[in-house]
Amino acid sequence: VQLQASGGGLVQAGGSLRLSCTASGRTGTRYNMGWFRQAPGKEREFVAAISWRGGTTVYADSVKGRFTTSRDNAKNTVDLQMNSLKPEDTAVYYCAATGGRGSAVYEYDYWGQGTQVTVSS
Repeated sequence: VQLQASGGGLVQAGGSLRLSCTASGRTGTRYNMGWFRQAPGKEREFVAAISWRGGTTVYADSVKGRFTTSRDNAKNTVDLQMNSLKPEDTAVYYCAATGGRGSAVYEYDYWGQGTQVTVSS
């Protein structure tokens, strides 16, 4: 499956952005989807995940209450709504797909190319 993330940009602290991830290829497989981010000089870290039916979502403590992930399987898209953004949210954001479940990078089989999110103070 191929993943394409979009929607990144520059926003002031307190603002909002909505990222989208579009899947193509073997989209009939029931993938759980995740969002990760990587800031300069840091390891890639888990942000959020959503089950293939969308009934279960999981968030990192650092974004809980501010970020919301959702999906539309009819359109093969997964979104990440980011509100109350902070400068520490600045990173390249990646969407990823897994046939399993979890929040570790190694558990995800397919990755998008990443989209830059920059939050100014």
